[in-house]
Amino acid sequence: MVKIAPSILSADFSCLYEEVKKIERVADRLHLDIMDGHFVPNLTFGPGVVSSLRRKISLPLEAHLMMDNPEKWIDAFALAGCEWIIPHVEASFHLDRLITSIKEKGIKAGVALNPSTPLCELEYILPKLDLVLLMTVNPGFGGQKFIPEVLSKIRDLKQIGRERKLSFEIEVDGGINHNTAKKVIKAGATVLVVGTAVFDASDAEKAVIELRRV
Repeated sequence: MVKIAPSILSADFSCLYEEVKKIERVADRLHLDIMDGHFVPNLTFGPGVVSSLRRKISLPLEAHLMMDNPEKWIDAFALAGCEWIIPHVEASFHLDRLITSIKEKGIKAGVALNPSTPLCELEYILPKLDLVLLMTVNPGFGGQKFIPEVLSKIRDLKQIGRERKLSFEIEVDGGINHNTAKKVIKAGATVLVVGTAVFDASDAEKAVIELRRV
């Protein structure tokens, strides 16, 4: 079954807890876009907000680290209560060491790739990964248009996993709605990160349920 991970980047931060409660019953996990204003041209929130959410909600939390020097923040987000930590391959000089440090804390480890980053960057790390996050927009802001060229990348990654008998999840993030969800699922995606299509909807819970029907 395809999983839905709503991204709070598109939520109303003036009432964040109430926004998350709308989808807690129907979502599979919560996607946290952590941006530092350097790796991407936006600034969001840190482990303090994550820790506050952890105390109030039961959903698994995944931290998508769109930031330079992610190795400096692994401990903080682990202590904040994240079940998944997903740094970017483009931001890490020592990816194997970084993934190992995440998994040693009992946390599932993923790696994110920007749209133009080739899959070969993961050639020697794939067996250690629980998840690969393929960006379907250039990261930094919500509400962007889906980049269709990434569909072939999803298909290629699915084929690589099949040929190598690996069990990592394929997550996609950016411009996901009812139309694009069908395309990425057909290509091989198993987790959908959804922002505006959920939190901009008049009924966020219903929006998640309708996406599942896709």
